[in-house]
Amino acid sequence: FQVTTMSVFSQLSESAKQNPFSLPFRTANCASAVSAPGQVEFGTGKYYAYCAFGGVLSCGITHTAIVPLDLVKCRIQVNPEKYTGIASGFRTTVAEEGARALVKGWAPTLIGYSAQGLGKFGFYEVFKNVYADMLGEENAYLYRTSLYLAASASAEFFADILLAPMEATKVRIQTAPGAPPTLRGCAPLIYRTEGLTGFYKGLPPLWMRQIPYTMMKFACFEKTVEALYQYVVPKPRAECSKGEQLIVTFVAGYIAGVFCAIVSHPADTVVSKLNQDSQATAGGILKKLGFAGVWKGLVPRIIMIGTLTALQWFIYDSVKVALNLPRPPPPEMPASLKAKLAAQQ
Repeated sequence: FQVTTMSVFSQLSESAKQNPFSLPFRTANCASAVSAPGQVEFGTGKYYAYCAFGGVLSCGITHTAIVPLDLVKCRIQVNPEKYTGIASGFRTTVAEEGARALVKGWAPTLIGYSAQGLGKFGFYEVFKNVYADMLGEENAYLYRTSLYLAASASAEFFADILLAPMEATKVRIQTAPGAPPTLRGCAPLIYRTEGLTGFYKGLPPLWMRQIPYTMMKFACFEKTVEALYQYVVPKPRAECSKGEQLIVTFVAGYIAGVFCAIVSHPADTVVSKLNQDSQATAGGILKKLGFAGVWKGLVPRIIMIGTLTALQWFIYDSVKVALNLPRPPPPEMPASLKAKLAAQQ
């Protein structure tokens, strides 16, 4: 895995460096990237590969850990008459299928979201540095929120292509009556009956769900970290221990996760319905459910996504600490821009 991933990200970083519009690589906080002695060099294939590995761990572990809640959430979305809430969803599932049913879909969840995490975090690091170089140091600072949004949207586009087959399999296992309860049984069934289309028919609504979610996840996180250090944390980031910095990461991740859940929930409902019924269409589902129907299951999803997003950022940042990767501070205005503003006064 490490060799393959490093090769991919090495090619990407070399391509980025050959960009005729690019300046020397900088960090996501739009400041100069300087690796401390002993750190992995910033902007190299190895750096991006380790970031992608952090994404694999953060997304794969967290999504697999909350499979029971995800299962109940999906069932509330596709059959709200039977599964009327979180508590009743758990009770009904256990009463009818036993406690083991709560972990249905764990295997495609682990594989699919590990692959998605590789693309989500790894490509985000690449794209935000490529886009920052194209903008230049001053514009990268001034328009940093737009930079975060563009980089995360670009990364998620590719991450969802990696996720879609396992997401389709997971939802089918969890919600379709009579579906095989395991990955090795369900995935071949989908392929035999629907071909490759069966794995990717939910990709457009998956993009609709995941791209806004990821844009909110990364942009809101970056801005929340910046605000916490500016207004809440009583001392500069440089004076905080790594443990204190990770606590800030967790809090910012949870705040971002709440907003993520809200903006992406209607599309999430459509994805669940599409993967449950092989004959359904996105337009037909929206017409049938109506405005109120697409918001079913929002409360468990806020709980799930808030916790999940916080843990993902915590794990990802912890991997950076463990692997001694550069972790830039919140953005600061470049000296050149400060000089220009001072001259205008």
